[in-house]
Amino acid sequence: MKWKLLLLTALVGSITLMSSAQKINFSQSDLLANKVPKNLLNSIPQVVKWVDDEHVILNQKVHPDSAFKKFLLDIKSGKISDWNEGTSLTIAASSKQIVVKDNDLFFKVNGVEKRLTNDKAEEKNPTFSPDSNFVAYTKNNNLYTVNISTGQENQLTTDGTNTTLNGWASWVYFEEIFGRPTKYRAFWWRPDSKQLAFMHFDESMIPMFPIYNSEGTHGFVEETRYPKAGDKNPEVKIGFINPEGGSTVWADFNEKDDQYFGWPVWKPGTSNLLVYWMNRGQDNMKMYDVDPATGKKNEIYDEKQKTWIDLEDRVSGRVNFINNNSQFIMQSDKTGWNHLYLYNSDGSLKNPITSGEFTVTSIKYIDEKNSTVYFTARSRENTARTDLYSVKFTGSDFKRLTFGDYNHNVNLSPTGKYFITTYSNVSTPAKMSLLDNKGKVLKELGDAKSAELEKYNLAKSELIRIKSTDGLFDLPAMVTWPMNMEPNKKYPILVSIYGGPNAGTVMDGWNWSANRQFYAEEGLIQVAFDHRASGHFGKVGVNYMHRNLGYWEMEDYKTMARWFIANGHADSTKVCITGFSYGGYMSCYALTYGADVFTHAMAGGSVVDWHLYDSHYTERFMDTPEENPQGYKTSSVLTYVDKFKGVLQLVHGTMDDNVHMQNSIQFVNALEEKGKEFEFMLYPGGRHGWGGAKGAHFANLKTKFIYKYLLEKSIPKGALK
Repeated sequence: MKWKLLLLTALVGSITLMSSAQKINFSQSDLLANKVPKNLLNSIPQVVKWVDDEHVILNQKVHPDSAFKKFLLDIKSGKISDWNEGTSLTIAASSKQIVVKDNDLFFKVNGVEKRLTNDKAEEKNPTFSPDSNFVAYTKNNNLYTVNISTGQENQLTTDGTNTTLNGWASWVYFEEIFGRPTKYRAFWWRPDSKQLAFMHFDESMIPMFPIYNSEGTHGFVEETRYPKAGDKNPEVKIGFINPEGGSTVWADFNEKDDQYFGWPVWKPGTSNLLVYWMNRGQDNMKMYDVDPATGKKNEIYDEKQKTWIDLEDRVSGRVNFINNNSQFIMQSDKTGWNHLYLYNSDGSLKNPITSGEFTVTSIKYIDEKNSTVYFTARSRENTARTDLYSVKFTGSDFKRLTFGDYNHNVNLSPTGKYFITTYSNVSTPAKMSLLDNKGKVLKELGDAKSAELEKYNLAKSELIRIKSTDGLFDLPAMVTWPMNMEPNKKYPILVSIYGGPNAGTVMDGWNWSANRQFYAEEGLIQVAFDHRASGHFGKVGVNYMHRNLGYWEMEDYKTMARWFIANGHADSTKVCITGFSYGGYMSCYALTYGADVFTHAMAGGSVVDWHLYDSHYTERFMDTPEENPQGYKTSSVLTYVDKFKGVLQLVHGTMDDNVHMQNSIQFVNALEEKGKEFEFMLYPGGRHGWGGAKGAHFANLKTKFIYKYLLEKSIPKGALK
């Protein structure tokens, strides 16, 4: 019997070898031109919108050469039909629009335009009132509305200046608290359209940072009120005003206090505003219920932590009022892991809803009728995956609803009756399925894996875990290995990172691309690293960065790089790290503090010293320079310039308003003073990133660096853009 088994094994092995030998290699020219077969991967549908619980609109290609087309899926019957915008099942987009032309506003309905404003000033962030009777906007740093039916413009504030802003956010709020997608908007319509809430900023006390534009004969200076770490922050007030004007009611806060306010939310079913408040030290967050009629505030939540609390993260989903506002569900990472808690309306804790060593990432739906929360979380078994779960308000009946060893991206129907998941892992192309809220698969909607894909030799990618030096964490790395690796050969390694707190990039998903395949065939080990504070290990891991940016990230990166040198055929003389922004900081830090391991770096838009970055972001982790002078010293790239060695490519946009070019200039100066050699490229007019011709130039710059220093061979024809 044994010899039969051996014969069978040999036969299977020979068949496998024959099958492998018959596979096709991609041509280098096709990979460079991204001209892989169009049917290499099947098109996966995209969820456009759930119409109701029984119907969903999907965007899908009929065949590889066709454009995307919208279809309607009937959940009960499983029938897929052409989507007709005129069907009664669809929710038509509003035909009312606000159009901005030549810095003026036009109201457009059914193709007919009506002019609303007529002056030379620029109207910014025009926003319909919920009843569509008014449009609110800012102009010359004052807040305005216009009555659409009468055309009457109402100036609601009058004290706007270059440093006094009404409804227009100060830079640090726009960048760090509200977020760039808000486009500086700092006003909010009440749901009944009877009032506007807005923030008033006085930034006259903030130092002005000059950003030089070299255009024209004389150039010009763009002035930004940018608070560096330890600087004064803007003074902020929250006001309420009628859309047709009148006196402003101010919320009961002292604008002279050193404080921050988060993005406010109107309390459901009431006229009150929920305001998130935080102290300058960012270790105490409170939530207030504010009455717009009087400005009086009532504290309903108070959280303190030894390190910090994120003000801007999860703001829209941080609190959810339920049961006619008698209770609310709050998200908090106060235990070291982000979880859900049920509170009574007076702020008293009723019970934790979730607990344990895993991270809740978002609430997807709250089913009040059945006292159930549907939420996503990092998988308990693999933190590089996301799953959908359900749990009762009491914390009982905890269920995983997604399936398999996959990373899931889910989209729930309006009342959580069904959900669609698009899922994959590093070795499995994306698939899409429809499930009910019990986790039962009802219909397969798509599979990216095609018969054509099976014909080709693909570079192997895998997710691996590397034990941290102190033995506390299994650090995740995503690697794509070179094709046809030889056991006794060493290969250059390119490490891609970001590195910021709770900002990991390693997820267990399908990541094949023509570019990745190309470099694998050229003999490059391509990896992404995540450190202990990247979010994989909850706030417990992130807290390591408190008052100590740079250190633990680099210690973990060095540990992971050493593992690849010892176990993964990496060439210890060609260990290159690359990143932008915080990743640029880590790349510069790697050739100074971490130069005992890293030999090459490509760094873009880099912070080099935390004294030079903004107050809110920096102090959240580091406290002020006055409070933590040693931490600012040890976290600075400039502190370790004497240790600099290796080959550095440094790039920066000359008009970067986020990470000022000042950072790279100071680093360049320090390197020159020490007689160090490096490469430096400026992108005139570039902000914190750039596209177009400059983007192509930047891509080519990195390609040339990889070939010159890592691969040490000529650049193939077509490799440059």
